[in-house]
Amino acid sequence: MGLVIHKEDFIKVRLELKKQNKKVVLCHGVFDLVHPGHIIHFEEAKNMGDILVVSVTAEKYVRKGPGRPYFDDEMRLKFLSAIECIDYVMLSEGYTVDDIVEVVKPDLYVKGEEYEKVEEDITGKIGAEIELVKSYGGDVAYTTGRVFSSTKLINHALPVLSKEVKEFMKEFGEKYSIEDIKQLVNIMQDSKILVVGDTIIDEYVYCNVQGLMTKDMGYSARYKYSEQYLGGSLAVARHLASFSDNVMLMSILGIEENFHSRILNELSNKMRVDMIYSKNYETIVKRRYVSLEEKREEVNKIFAINNLPMPMCIDSETMDKFKEKLKEKILQYDVVILCDFGHGLVDKDVMEIVQKNAKFLAVNCQTNSSNYGKNLITKYKRADVFALDQKELGLAFSTYQQKEDELLIRLSEYFNSRGWLTRGSKGAIAVDHKTIKSCPAFTLKVKDTIGAGDAFFSLASLTVAVGGEIEVGTFMGNIAGALASNIIGNKEAIEKVNVLKYANTLLNI
Repeated sequence: MGLVIHKEDFIKVRLELKKQNKKVVLCHGVFDLVHPGHIIHFEEAKNMGDILVVSVTAEKYVRKGPGRPYFDDEMRLKFLSAIECIDYVMLSEGYTVDDIVEVVKPDLYVKGEEYEKVEEDITGKIGAEIELVKSYGGDVAYTTGRVFSSTKLINHALPVLSKEVKEFMKEFGEKYSIEDIKQLVNIMQDSKILVVGDTIIDEYVYCNVQGLMTKDMGYSARYKYSEQYLGGSLAVARHLASFSDNVMLMSILGIEENFHSRILNELSNKMRVDMIYSKNYETIVKRRYVSLEEKREEVNKIFAINNLPMPMCIDSETMDKFKEKLKEKILQYDVVILCDFGHGLVDKDVMEIVQKNAKFLAVNCQTNSSNYGKNLITKYKRADVFALDQKELGLAFSTYQQKEDELLIRLSEYFNSRGWLTRGSKGAIAVDHKTIKSCPAFTLKVKDTIGAGDAFFSLASLTVAVGGEIEVGTFMGNIAGALASNIIGNKEAIEKVNVLKYANTLLNI
C-alpha cells in the first residue's frame, strides 16, 4: 500500500532512496476514477524500477470542465494509496507535473502509450515535462497495457453530465471528433482578428449583507474588499487572444492613467492594443456590489451603479480619430468581432465602416438597463454571424405573436446569415437560415454569469469564421460559456487548453 506524503517530506525520503541506489519511477495524472487500465499501468511502471511514486493533480488545477474532478483530492489520494504496487502518493499543486518532478527527481517518468506522440497532446505540455525530467537525469518510458478512459466511464456511470447533454454529445460525436476540433483551433492561431467595441471596467465590491436598514428600504452591508476586471471588448479580446496570435483591439479610453497601465500590462503581451484617448470622456466603470457564497464561490449581485455618459456619446474629435484609424486598419484583418454594448462607441459611421469593409463580420449588439429598447440588433444591415440573448431577440421585433424559433429564423433571413440565441441554463439555439438546432447547457454549476455570453460569442464566432459548421460553433461557444460561468466576473480569460480538454471530456461519451 502507498503512503500519502507531502512533497516537502519526500525530499528526505528521496535522499535516502538515492543512498540505497533505488530506481524511482513516477506516474502522474488526475486519476478521478481508478479503473483496470490504471492498475495495469501502475504494475507495468513498478516493474520498471524499485519504488513507484504516483502524483495526482489537485482539483483546483484539473481542466476537464465544470464538475470535474468528480472525486475530491482526499478521496483520490485514498484510492491510490490502497493499491499494493504503489509506494508513495502525493498531491501535485499546478497545471503541470513540474512541482513533483522537482521533488521526486524520477529516474523514470512513465506515461501511457497514448502520450507517446507528443504532437498529439492537447495540453502541449508533455514535451516540456519530458525535458524537465531529463534535466534531472531521468528518462521517459511508456506502458503498453490496454487504454481505458476515466472520462468516458465517469460520463456514463456518474451524474456529471445530464441526460440531455449525453444525448446531444452522442449525436454530435458521430459527426465530429476531437481531431476535427483541434484542426479548427490550429487554423484560429494564424487568423487575423480585429476586435472593436466599448471598453468597460467591471468593479466588484465584495460585502456581507447584514439585512435591511432599520429605518429605510435598503440593504445594510459590511464592506470586505473590491477588485476590478477588464470587461466589454477587453474581455472579448482576451478570450480570442488565447486562440489567435494576431488579435488587435481598437477602442476608446478616458485619460485615467491607472486604467492605461492596467490594460497595457495585462494585454500588450497577448495582443496589439490600439486605443484613442479622450480628455472629455471618462472610461466606463460598472460597479457591482456583491456577496460571495465562499464554499461554492457563487456570486450574488446586490446593487449596481455606473458612470455612463448622458447622453451616451463620445466627443466628436475623439470619434473622428477613432474612425480614421478604423478605416486605415480594418482591411488588414480576416475577422472583425464587433462588441456593441450601446455605450457610445459604435455610432452610425462606425457601423457603416465595419459593415462595408469587414471581410467577415461577427455582431453582438447588447441590451442592458441603460440602453433598454434603444440598441437593437436590427439597426445593422449586415452580419456574417450574430449572437444575442432572449431579451434582445424579443426587442428586435417587438412582437408576442411569434415563438423564439420563428423570430430567430426571421433575424437570420434579415441578415441572410447564421447566428445564435443564448438561453442561459437552457443552452443555445443555432440558426442557419431556416434550419434550427439546439444545444443544451454543458453545465448548471455556475459561479457568475457575467461574461459568459461574451465568451460564447467570441469562440462561436471565431469557429465559424475559420470554416467550422454552425453546430460546431455552437458546441465551442457553449464550452466557452460553461467555462466563463465558472470564472468570477472577467477575472480570467478562457484558455485554449481548457477548451480543448473540456471538448475532449464531452466527446468521450
